[in-house]
Amino acid sequence: MKLPENIAGLIKAQNESDSTAFATYFTEHATVSDEGSSYAGRAEIKGWIQEATEKYAMQLTPLDFSQDNSKAILTVEISGTFPGSPAVMKYHLELDGTTISRLLITD
Repeated sequence: MKLPENIAGLIKAQNESDSTAFATYFTEHATVSDEGSSYAGRAEIKGWIQEATEKYAMQLTPLDFSQDNSKAILTVEISGTFPGSPAVMKYHLELDGTTISRLLITD
């Protein structure tokens, strides 16, 4: 599957546990909603993904990607040391050019 460069980079940063690189794929004031919590801005997003990656050793495998203008859905298999691993999740993305302005993670 051919992914846009920014989405492929986001996955690569996650899989390499590089929270700094991961956060650069988001706008300065982006928001992330995951498991009932929300994070705003690159610093909070970096902290959220760093904590989750360290706690669960998460790895992403892209399964599907579709985009319609500024909205996209990335379906991934997430594996790690969490209960129920692996799990298939949907990343609902709102894009501002090549950066992400909003990410909502659902199952």
